[in-house]
Amino acid sequence: MQPNAVAIALSRFEWAFKQSGRYLNASEACSPGMEVEDARDDLEQAVLRLPSGAQRDLGRLIARIDAEFERRTLPEPHHIELAVFGWWWTRTRER
Repeated sequence: MQPNAVAIALSRFEWAFKQSGRYLNASEACSPGMEVEDARDDLEQAVLRLPSGAQRDLGRLIARIDAEFERRTLPEPHHIELAVFGWWWTRTRER
């Protein structure tokens, strides 16, 4: 993992969740590799590498992020094969 990976991932979600409207706007997406889905991948890797106490702390934050991300995206049935990478890859934003 890169230095500050967790901080960078959290800042991507902070930026995304500041968007107005019910759903995240697909036209507001970052560059490939800089999407919030990529940030969620980074958080997943980080939580697996932390000691148990820090895992619980970051896990609680991730649970809140996941709930908000799920609330602000829609299911994408055509990308169900991406679930092997994480459920967050099977969601889509408003177009």
